[in-house]
Amino acid sequence: MDLSAIDPLVLAASIMVASTPILLAALGEMVVERAGVLNLGVEGMMITGAVCGFIIAVQGESPALGFLAAAAGGAGLALLFGFLTQYLLANQVASGLALTMFGLGLSALLGQDYIGIKAPAMGEVHVPLLAEIPVLGPVLFRHDPMVYLSVALVAGVWAFLRYSRAGLILRAVGENHDAAHALGYKVVRIRMAAIAFGGALAGLGGAYISLVRVPQWTEGMTAGAGWIALAIVVFASWRPWRVLLGAYLFGGVTVLQLNLQAAGVDIPVVYLSMLPYLVTIFVLVVMSASSGRAALGAPAALGRVFHASG
Repeated sequence: MDLSAIDPLVLAASIMVASTPILLAALGEMVVERAGVLNLGVEGMMITGAVCGFIIAVQGESPALGFLAAAAGGAGLALLFGFLTQYLLANQVASGLALTMFGLGLSALLGQDYIGIKAPAMGEVHVPLLAEIPVLGPVLFRHDPMVYLSVALVAGVWAFLRYSRAGLILRAVGENHDAAHALGYKVVRIRMAAIAFGGALAGLGGAYISLVRVPQWTEGMTAGAGWIALAIVVFASWRPWRVLLGAYLFGGVTVLQLNLQAAGVDIPVVYLSMLPYLVTIFVLVVMSASSGRAALGAPAALGRVFHASG
């Protein structure tokens, strides 16, 4: 066992990279749930974004185009979920699970001709002056653009929900959709916009895996990241900055287990690998009970069907 082989600076920088796809997906799902909608199809939207982004990036030889396609693919799948649950009033839990299975199957079909192909490289952006700061520079300011975008989105979503009128309306819809409807707000339209936004971020998270973290297409490569994102939203109490912290903690576990294995630490990898999924199962069990949701501070109308009364 040689722990000296683990470079703390490299480890810290790797955590930011490993956490980015989960952070993007969790942040999008948080907005959806603050609007009162429970979408369990995050995994399906992520894997759809991963394959759409990879295909377009390879065909267009541009990672930027790939990320745009991933956002569109994730949003498109999310809007299908929105149509089923907001217009046809289908059960949100069942529809979300169906969305995940559909996304996994669709991605396997679309990506079968792209296995083994390498994605075009996305370069790093070294922030001028800041990147040269000892210790902090290599950790915080030498990453690809999506890492910076993910943190900027956290700040943007926080400001939107806290200070903007539109954010207040979205939160009102998530707390009491009947009262919001009585005040004249278009509940279904607001929720559809939130659902599309959440799907777009999930798609971006999936594309980050296929274009940056593992720059190639592999069937099922999200490997449960969408379920972890769902767990993070709950443990973050539906607050953006806590979502950031939760994503980095989960990303840290992933990176740490790989480094410990490389250093020869005699700890079965399966124990560390299974922890995020055990936590996810626990969260889903708690979320299945309305009393559990209330205790965690969930939006009061989360998962409830909205029936317009006129």
